[in-house]
Amino acid sequence: MNDVVKLLPDSVANQIAAGEVIQRPASVVKELVENAVDAGASIIKITIKDAGRTLIQVVDNGCGMSPTDARLAFDRHSTSKINDANDLFSLKTMGFRGEALASICAVSEVELRTRRKDSDDPLGSCIVISGSKVESQEPVACAAGSCMMVKRLFFNVPARRKFLKSDSVEMSHILREFERLALVNPEVEFQLTHNDTLVHQLMRGSFKQRIVDLFGKSLDHQLVPIKSATSLVTINGFVCRPENARRRGALQYFMVNGRNMRHPYFHKAVMMCYDQLISADAQPSYFINFTVDPETIDVNIHPTKNEIKFENEQPIWQIITATVKEALGKFNAVPSIDFDTADAPEIP
Repeated sequence: MNDVVKLLPDSVANQIAAGEVIQRPASVVKELVENAVDAGASIIKITIKDAGRTLIQVVDNGCGMSPTDARLAFDRHSTSKINDANDLFSLKTMGFRGEALASICAVSEVELRTRRKDSDDPLGSCIVISGSKVESQEPVACAAGSCMMVKRLFFNVPARRKFLKSDSVEMSHILREFERLALVNPEVEFQLTHNDTLVHQLMRGSFKQRIVDLFGKSLDHQLVPIKSATSLVTINGFVCRPENARRRGALQYFMVNGRNMRHPYFHKAVMMCYDQLISADAQPSYFINFTVDPETIDVNIHPTKNEIKFENEQPIWQIITATVKEALGKFNAVPSIDFDTADAPEIP
C-alpha cells in the first residue's frame, strides 16, 4: 500500500491558516493597524476601496523595515516581537505570532513599500507578493515608515469572496474595528478614507477626547470618570450615567494593556452596578481600561486575540464593582454605598 500522508505546500497551508486569521476585510485592517502601532507610528492613514474588496492601504510613520526584514516578515511565524515561549507571558505588543502577513499575502495581492526611519539610505524596499508568491523586490524611493497595500482580497479563494456581505455591511465591520483600534490608541493620529471620502480624521489627544471624537459630542456630558489603583490592577476610564443607558447600540469597550478585549464576566460586574438603576432591557455604555502585569494574563487563547484570560478574575471583579459604584455614587447616580468588604456579595 502506498503512503498517503504528505506535507501540504506552503501556499495551501497559508490559505488554510488564513481562514482563521483573515475572515473579512476588517480582519486585514486590524492586523495592519496593529502592526503600525507596534512599529511606534504616531500617524496612521487608512484608505479603503469598495469596502476592502479592491484595496486596503495602511500608511504609517513607524520605524520601517530593512529589505531583509521586509522579505522575512511575510514568512509564517516570522516575528520581531518574541524570542521564546516565555515571552508569550510578558507581551507588550499587539502582534506576536508571526501569522498575519503570511495569511494576508496568501489570499490577496500585496505591495509593501518600507524604509527604516534610522537609515541614512534614501532608498527603501518595495516587495510585491501575490498568493504567497514573491513577484518582485527592488529598491525604491519612499518615505520612512511603511505603506502596505492589500489588493483583490480573496482573489484566489472564490468561495470566501462569495460569502462576503454587501459593501455597506463589510464597511460597517471595518468601522467597528477602526473604532476599537482608535479608541485604545488615543496618542496616535488616525485618518480613515473610503472611496475617496474622508470618514474620520482623529487628532491625538486624551482618552475622553478620543471617545467624543469617535462617538459624538453628546457623550461629553454623559461620561462619569472611574479610577482605581491596586496591586493587582489599575482601572481607569468612563461609564455612562444611568439615565443615558440605551436599549440598543450601547457602546461597551474593555481594554487591557492597550489591547481590546471581550470579557463577559467583567461585563456582568459592570451591569451589577446598574442593578435597579436602569430598566431590564437597557444597557449602559462604558469605556474601561485595565492595566495589569502582563504575566498575569494570557492573550494567546484565540486567533483574534480578543479573548483574554486573567489570573486574578475574582478579585478584579470586586475591584470593578467597587470602582464603578463609587464613581456613580459621587455623581449621585446611586444611593449611599457601603464599601465594607466583609459583607461583600458572593462573586459568581
